[in-house]
Amino acid sequence: MLWYTHLYMGEKAKKHSYSIIQSIQEKSFRPGVFVITPPSNGNNVLDIYPSYMLLLCDEREKELKILGIAYGYQEALELAGTIVSEMYEETGGFGLEEFLAERGSQV
Repeated sequence: MLWYTHLYMGEKAKKHSYSIIQSIQEKSFRPGVFVITPPSNGNNVLDIYPSYMLLLCDEREKELKILGIAYGYQEALELAGTIVSEMYEETGGFGLEEFLAERGSQV
């Protein structure tokens, strides 16, 4: 897994950020934690996964870039909305690669 340099964190997730990140890196189960990633296909702007899906990591997902972490699905939706809003405000569109490039990071 790769971590976005300017990792987005939900308010609840911020309170436990160290332990959440550590559990994801160690591939230990952390109920209620969701990660936001670039889309796995061309039809989405972002993907939201429960963190337990990362336990099933295959070769393709080793390159998976985590853009944000949230605690609870509602917080994940709000955080994804924040990312998409910032993306649109900064680029005038929904191109994730362009948005990250402007911030000094690539997908």
